[in-house]
Order: sequence, then C-alpha cells, then structure tokens
Amino acid sequence: MQQPPSSSYVGTDAAEFSHAAGSRVGVLLCNLGTPAAPTPKALRRYLAEFLSDPRLIELPRWLWLSILHGIILNIRPRRSAHAYAKIWTEKGSPLLVLSRAQETAVRERLQQQFGDHVAVALAMRYGEPSVAQGLEALRAAGARRVLVLPLYPQYSGPATGSVFDAVAAVLQGWRWVPDLRFISSYHNEPAYITALADSITAHWSKAGRPDRLFFSFHGLPYRYFMQGDPYFCHCQATARLVAEKLGLAANEWQVVFQSRFGRERWLEPYADLTLQETARQGVRTVDVVCPGFSVDCLETLEEIAIQNREAFIEAGGTDLRYIPALNAAPAHVEALCGLIERNLQGWPEVAGNTPDTEEASQRVMRARRLGAVG
Repeated sequence: MQQPPSSSYVGTDAAEFSHAAGSRVGVLLCNLGTPAAPTPKALRRYLAEFLSDPRLIELPRWLWLSILHGIILNIRPRRSAHAYAKIWTEKGSPLLVLSRAQETAVRERLQQQFGDHVAVALAMRYGEPSVAQGLEALRAAGARRVLVLPLYPQYSGPATGSVFDAVAAVLQGWRWVPDLRFISSYHNEPAYITALADSITAHWSKAGRPDRLFFSFHGLPYRYFMQGDPYFCHCQATARLVAEKLGLAANEWQVVFQSRFGRERWLEPYADLTLQETARQGVRTVDVVCPGFSVDCLETLEEIAIQNREAFIEAGGTDLRYIPALNAAPAHVEALCGLIERNLQGWPEVAGNTPDTEEASQRVMRARRLGAVG
C-alpha cells in the first residue's frame, strides 16, 4: 500500500473522539491579547510573540528578528511594564477581564436564542487563552462548525488577517477540519454604530458636550494602506457614520491615529501631535472615543486617558475626557450577537434542523454495526 506523504501534521487523539458524538456550532471570539502580569519578564515573553508576527512587521525576517531580539526586547519590556502597572486591576489585565465579561454575555445571549446548540470560546491572538486553546475548547464541546469573530471592527491585515493566519495554522494539525466561517469586519454594522453613538450621548448627558470630539484609532504604517489595506477607509467610515448619527457638524469632530512606533510614516493625523496642536489653538475641552477597541486596554486607559490627557493639558487645554469602550454593555453584546446570528444562518444546528433523539440513536447504531463505536 502506498504510504501518505510525510508532514508535520498531528492528528486528533483517538481516545478523545467518539463517532457517536453530536454536533454543535462553535463561536470563537478573538481579541489582541495581553501579558500575564505587569512585569518586565511577562512583557518580554508577550512582546516576543506579538512583535514576531510577520503580519505586524513586514520587514525581511532576518533583519527584523535581529533588531527585535538584539535591541527592542532589551529595552521595551521594562517601559511597557511600567505602563501596564498603571492600569492593572486586582482581577488582572483590563483587556482580559473585560473580554471574559464579553464572552460570558455573548454566550448567555446566544444560548437564550439557540440553547446548547452553540458553544462560545474566547481566544487571544497573543498570550493566553491562545487561539489553539480557544479552538480546542470548541472541539471539546463538539463543535463541527466554527464561526470566527475577530473583535476588531475595522479590518486590517496586521490584526484581522493575523487571526485568520493563527486559526489556519491550528487547523493544519486537526484530523477533521470543521466547517469554517470568518467575519472580517463590522465597521459599518448599524447596531454597532448605534451603540457607539448612544454611549457618547450618555457620556454627554452626564459630563456635558466638549468643544470637539476625537475618534482615535490604532495606527498603521502608511505603506500598508497604499498596498491595499482597507483599514484607513473603514476607520473613516465608522467615524463618519457615528458623527452623522450624533448630528455633528464637520468642525465638531476629527479622526486621529495613535500608537505608532518606529521611524516610518504611519496613518495621519497623529493623535498626540493633533491633540497638542488643538490645545495650542485655543480648544479647551475635548472628548476622545476609540471605536477600534472592543474593550478597554493599555492603548485606551493609559495612552489616551493618561498620556495624551497630560500632554493636552500641558499644551494649554483644560481637560481631555476619555469615553470608555463599549466593553460588555448590553447594546454592544446585542450588536455582536446580531452579527453572529446573521453569519450562522444556514447551519442546521441553529436553523431548527438538528437531529432528533431517534435519529441520533440510529446514527449510534449504524456506527456500532460498522465497528466505529464500542
């Protein structure tokens, strides 16, 4: 008999599989990730994984990895640990704590709709729970079909595309690959836009309106945009739709981009420089909302709410107020679940076509006759 070609493939452990098992739909929620602790050691481990992703840094590997391990990982972990320590909570990393709350709320909402036919798991692209751990949790729950939802509303290759890469890499080692669907963006999802607008309105009802509203998105190298990445356009669309929902005039809001690093040109205008210039021009109060972040994290709680607030005030402004991310707010959960439900359409587990008890029993009997079930 001809032997199959050799590879690095690792199949499912047969002891963990039963041909008599039923089928469920799995939903994998995936966010960026977080270090395990606000310490230089934990940051070095996290940043080594994060900054080694070729989707993130598009330089020749030999060049970038030598820079990363020879310079960056010897300097940046301590600085990043100091920043994380400012926002760390008793329960741990805000991003992970809030993502867990989001996962729980989405699971409860979907199970109200579909019962036990849907399983939900959380994964982080970097750190833990990893994409592999999230997919394994869904497989253990009996998911034969998987919907992947990266929690990045606006598509970008370094973020959304990297989640796809990670999922594909894990599934290369599975003997039985599940049916797979992937949501690449939801930047103009009506319920998401409404949730954002309502959160801003609620903030203004308590704190009053500012002189100007800034929509701050994570930055991206400009050349990625020129090479076809739609991220810049998605960000502009999100901000425009929210501004229209709020009835804002053109001079009452602006899009900016934060979190750049390195020397090359990134998407403009830059958040820090623009906020400082705005203060010097006489604008005294600004609000900043970050629609690209599904939950609050280092970039929102420390970079915007602390660093940029201090810089804005030093430049002559009176106050910079950060409007929190949607996190696990009911309107946000409803928006995510509506998106998920629409993308699950047609799969029998959620369409009222799941096998009944009699059919399941017959399947077990057929498998037993064929020797597949003991």
